[in-house]
Formats: sequence, C-alpha cells, structure tokens
Amino acid sequence: MSLNVKSADQCRYDAISLGEVMLRLDPGEGRIRTARQFTAWEGGGEYNVARGLRRCFGLRTGVVTALVDNEVGRLVEDFILQGGVDTGFIKWVASDGIGRTVRNGLNFTERGFGVRGAVGISDRGNTAISQATAEDWDFDHLFGELGVRWLHTGGIFAALSESSADLALAAVTAARKHGTIVSYDLNYRPSLWQSIGGEARAQEVNREIAKHVDVMIGNEEDFTASLGFEVEGVDENLSDLDTASFRAMIAQVAESYPNFQAIGNTLRTVHSASDNDWGAIAWSREEGFAEATHRKHLEILDRVGGGDSFASGLIYGLMTGEPIQTAVEYGAAHGALAMTTPGDTTMVTKAEVLKLAGGGSARVQR
Repeated sequence: MSLNVKSADQCRYDAISLGEVMLRLDPGEGRIRTARQFTAWEGGGEYNVARGLRRCFGLRTGVVTALVDNEVGRLVEDFILQGGVDTGFIKWVASDGIGRTVRNGLNFTERGFGVRGAVGISDRGNTAISQATAEDWDFDHLFGELGVRWLHTGGIFAALSESSADLALAAVTAARKHGTIVSYDLNYRPSLWQSIGGEARAQEVNREIAKHVDVMIGNEEDFTASLGFEVEGVDENLSDLDTASFRAMIAQVAESYPNFQAIGNTLRTVHSASDNDWGAIAWSREEGFAEATHRKHLEILDRVGGGDSFASGLIYGLMTGEPIQTAVEYGAAHGALAMTTPGDTTMVTKAEVLKLAGGGSARVQR
C-alpha cells in the first residue's frame, strides 16, 4: 500500500519509539518465587518495535525515554546500545540515592510452559519516564529539523501517568505536523489504568491520541476498552481466531477515524503456554482486509514481545511500500520467530523473516 512516508534521504531516522524501557529479570525455566539467579534483558512495548526495526530489518532507529542516571539505568542503556538503537534522546535524571522520588523500572517475567502461563510482575512506580513531560524534548527539532519517517508509541506508555498521556499526545501531534507517519499500539492493560480512572480514562486519552494516528494496532478488547467500540450480536467467548467480529469492529473503527490508513492485529488461540495457534489480520483503506498464514500449534519458548515483533514486521512492510498482504505476512512471521527465543526483543534476521513469510520451513540450514 502507498502510505506517504518521507524518503530516507530527507530524514536522519527511519523510526523513533516513545515509551518506557525496563530492565527485564528472567528466571529462565524456573519461577520468580523460587529463583536464585536471573538473566537480565531490556524490554518495553514501544521500544521493542524500534529495536526490531533496527536489529532485524536494518533501519535507523532511536528511542525517546528517560532513565535514572545510576548503575541500573546505565545497564539498560548498555542493552539499548547493543541493540543498535540511538540513545541520544534519553533524558537522564539525577538519582536521589534511594529511589524515593525517581527510579528505573523493573519487569520480572516468567516465560511459562505447558499449563503454566507466562507471568509478568512489573515494578515501575515513580519511574523517570512516567514523570517526564513534553517540555523535556524539542519535538519540532526532532521531527522537523532532524527528520523522522515513522513514530511508534502506544497505550502502555500513555497509561503510566497523567504526564505520560500528555507527552504521548504532544509527540504524535508534532510528528503529524511534520509529515511523520504515526503508529500506535492500543495494548490495553487494565492493571495500568485501574488507579487512574479505568476504562473511562483510557477512552478519554486514547480517543484524543487516535485522531493523530495513521496505523493503529489492537484487538477487539483494545478497541472496546480503549476507544469504546462495541459490535452487537457477537459472542464475546468466540475464539480469537474467529475474525468475523474483528472485521465488523474494524469497519466501525475505520468509519469513525478516517485518518486511519491501516489497522492490524495478531490472532492467537492458546492451547498451552508453549502451544498457540498464531496468525494475524490487517486492513488498509486502499486494499481492504488481508490475513497472514495461519500457523496451528506454533511451539513457543517465550511469548513476551511476540506482538511487538509483529508490529515491527508490519511497519517494515508498510514503510517499504509492500501490499497489505505482504506486510501482515512479515509481521506474523517475525512475531512467530521472535517467540522461539528468550527475552522481549528479537534475535531474528530479515532473511529468516522473508523466508518464513514466503512459506519456508524449519529444515536445518547447512
């Protein structure tokens, strides 16, 4: 499809993500409650997309975030640097020595296995990015003078605090003013919104941000809880892979938001933590609906970040002008492959994504 994406030679960055980057602590095959050691990673819903676009697809990306200037913050920075994502837009906040007023976010994550589902325990109160404001960055300089082809952010970041919601709105507004394509992952998390107004506040925030979005990512729950859409006569117990209700909802969403040029989402049926049916669906205003290859009983090592890898694959396809069918295949293939390795972030190559998206198998490569 033909989004009006700025040319690469006009911009310093292909993509920028706005969001929180946390230190992920992973007990591996064990449980958080019995762990004696953790493997450290970095991760964050919005950041993972920028990292995927850089490490898998070779684009020039950066992250707008804030960290406390202590050893934990510098560890997170080191992970970001290893991922090849530009750190020049990290706001560094002085430590108070104890974390009473500002701190870095932690995310303890169990991968799950079989009948034991994945578990995420976030420890992210009073983090540096949750206290940041739009005045902390010069968005006209970033989007207007340096140039950015694509901005990605989402509902997890917007839910962190009142200032996060305002910051997200300021960023998407500035991006659109300077001709940058904006994508947004609704990613509704009840636990994040419950103490700041619940669904009513989520809808107030997300409806305003949605006016500035070109590519929206979300499932039925996201569109219902975050934007207030309902589809009558749909059994809410339908499988995630029954796309009839999703198509009906997208028709409503697209009519209400004529600025949306594309909408996408993963489709997942969970048989166990390590056995999911996996697919994806997307819609574009030019081409209508497209469904990715449906992969039954996909074996999963670590499901966290699969949706973010879908988003980066979809964005890559759209940014490079591929048809919506190709873009959704890229997203579904990247998400599937990313869930075969540990950690939030991708360890996949573009060649592997293109091979799987084109119907390749898992036969040994020699």
